[in-house]
Amino acid sequence: MPIYAYRCEECGFAKDVLQKISDAPLTDCPECGKSAFRKQITAAGFQLKGNGWYVTDFRGGSGGTSATGGATATASAPAEPACGAPACAAGDCATDTSA
Repeated sequence: MPIYAYRCEECGFAKDVLQKISDAPLTDCPECGKSAFRKQITAAGFQLKGNGWYVTDFRGGSGGTSATGGATATASAPAEPACGAPACAAGDCATDTSA
């Protein structure tokens, strides 16, 4: 069942209401009693429950891995600079290897 947001145009009272799609919209404000309770247009909201949801969970292939599963093996060893100088390891290499 969807949750609808309502707001009273008279007193400003706001409330989220769990209703069936087929239910008639509410019109009477529970706070002031006037018939100025209107349904608001809001973004759809939902919750994902469980141990975790990953992009790879529902793709075809091997049984799926978590989003961080493959990144730990390559991130543990730093890359060696091409020329071996300490400045290259810090990103200040004078040797241009892009040509």
